[in-house]
Order: sequence, then C-alpha cells, then structure tokens
Amino acid sequence: MLANDARILIRSAVATAIAGVILIVVSAILDGGQGALGAGLAVVLVTVFFTLSVVAVSLAGRLGPAAMMASAFGTYFVKIIAVVAIVVAFRDTTVFSTKLFGVTAIICILVWSAGQVATLARRRVPYVVPDARASGAMPEARRLNAQAEAGQKKAAPRAGKQ
Repeated sequence: MLANDARILIRSAVATAIAGVILIVVSAILDGGQGALGAGLAVVLVTVFFTLSVVAVSLAGRLGPAAMMASAFGTYFVKIIAVVAIVVAFRDTTVFSTKLFGVTAIICILVWSAGQVATLARRRVPYVVPDARASGAMPEARRLNAQAEAGQKKAAPRAGKQ
C-alpha cells in the first residue's frame, strides 16, 4: 500500500470511528440496545466496505491505471450487491433498529468521504513540473534550442529592407 493511501485509510477510519462512537451513544439514548446495535453494525459495515475499497484500489494501482479503475468499479459493484443483500435480509428484523442503522450508515459514509477529501486536500501537488531543459540538466537540448532560435532569426525577413 502506498503511503498516501495508508494516510487516507487511517485518517478516514479514525474520523469514522469517532463519529461512530457518538452515533452509537445517541442511538442508545434514542432506542436503547436495539438502537446501539443498529448503529454499531452500520459503523462496522461502512468501515469494512471502505477499507476493502481503499486496499483493493491501492494494490491494483501498482499494476497500472486500468487495473486501478477496474478494481474501483469491481469493489463498488460488489459493495452495492452486498448492501442490497443485507438490507433485504434484515428488512423485517426486530433485533436492531433498521432506521438508526440506515441513518448511522449514511452519516458514516459522509464522514469517511470527508476524511478522504480532507486528506487529499492537505497533499501538496506542484502545479508546474519543472522542465529539465530549463534547469540545465539537458545541455544538449539547450544547445539545439539555441541553434534553432538562431536559425529562425536568420531566416526571418527584415521589415523595411528589400
């Protein structure tokens, strides 16, 4: 895993864990044990799903952009199918609060995404990549450019002289 991907994973997971603890406490106050269980399951689900995505995309990124994109689409598709299966399987359950599960999942998704955005926004990316010719690293290229510019000056007709 790349260092930047690890940073994204850690910061997003910590932010989600903090929000998750708060949401579990609030859910316990609102609906007792069923609320706390629903919120806890949502926090675990979001954390596991997003962690798997970051790890899969990071590992695929070593192979190239096409593999990384395929991994992103693949994990997204699998997560959607898994969420649908989980929601269908537990839609009539009374073991935990499905409403608090849903609300907590949505909030945790937003917190995780905000953690990713905040981490990426901190990263310093140069707007301009210095040209090797300008730094003197390529003296041959500089010489050829100078010759080409000199040749253009000689070939250009002078204004006013005929």
